[in-house]
Amino acid sequence: QVQLVESGGGLVQAGGSLRLSCAASGSIFSINVMGWYRQAPGKQRELVASITSGSSTDYADSVKGRFTISRDDFTNTWYLQMNSLKPEDTGVYSCSADCGLSVYWGQGTQVTVSS
Repeated sequence: QVQLVESGGGLVQAGGSLRLSCAASGSIFSINVMGWYRQAPGKQRELVASITSGSSTDYADSVKGRFTISRDDFTNTWYLQMNSLKPEDTGVYSCSADCGLSVYWGQGTQVTVSS
């Protein structure tokens, strides 16, 4: 079992920045891929960024150059630094931990970008 607790969402103006955090506990050793997803109103959830246990990263085309995913293995926390935010980045952001046979999710945090 892996437990995930997110923090860092909020309201920001377009062009601003936010940093999301996801603190993991439990069977940390079993996590292969850590990710951030978002779901905008009326849309399907989409992968925003991911980072593997080997620190390989991947990003959605819409956030490349603006968002950065990183991890701190000492605190078992991964982050999503979001810069140059746009109104279309608005949504509920959830972190995920892919452990192979199981995927665990955080509770989600709201990010709202005003124009």
